Amino acid sequence: MVDDTHEVNEHQWCFAWFEAQPPASGTEKAALVTGCKWFPNSTISISFLDGTEAQKALVRRFSVEWITNLAHLNFSWQPPPNTDIRITFQYPGAWSVLGTTAKFIPKNRPTMNFGWLKPGVTDEDARRVILHEFGHVLGLIHEHQNPLSGIKWNRAAVIADLSGPPNNWNAATIQHNMFDQFPPNMIAGTQLDWHSIMLYPIPRSWTIDGTSASLNKTLSDGDKKFIRQQYP
Repeated sequence: MVDDTHEVNEHQWCFAWFEAQPPASGTEKAALVTGCKWFPNSTISISFLDGTEAQKALVRRFSVEWITNLAHLNFSWQPPPNTDIRITFQYPGAWSVLGTTAKFIPKNRPTMNFGWLKPGVTDEDARRVILHEFGHVLGLIHEHQNPLSGIKWNRAAVIADLSGPPNNWNAATIQHNMFDQFPPNMIAGTQLDWHSIMLYPIPRSWTIDGTSASLNKTLSDGDKKFIRQQYP
């Protein structure tokens, strides 16, 4: 469930996972798992299990971009542990449970981790990581796992890079986070959005046709349009 201990940069990838198997049905951009959606106008309760006041302030400051004139949802910041989302800063890397499956996590465990929000982190890096992880909170998957992405992976290169520092992922973790795609009937989405906050950078060496993606740092126009559609 963890990534690495290095400072935030374009080589760091996060984990996102289901705590319980979602329904195997749904409808068909950023890509969202339909079985993990919150009801529109829901209030999502959020707490901090630890962290400094500076860390907490960063999360509160940037996470609300998803619900400011976009998703019709509300965030309610409350004391732990009886909340939907429970945030810790104590583990390496960054990770989050997807959408409403956070409800299946025992109340004594975190559902999200921001190990990269160390002292001295820039606002730009903090914003990028927080927006990305809160995209997972709303049910968004990594954009490269959209079944309509069409990315032609150079599997050997991806495995070689991610099995070493800074990620040090094993084969199963690489398969789950990089190559596994969600069935189309579980996904709401269209074509891959190359500017989405949910798309991590892809070096040319990772694809057989030289396709690459840069480091996206803000919500794309596609992210904004899509999340409005999903949470009207």
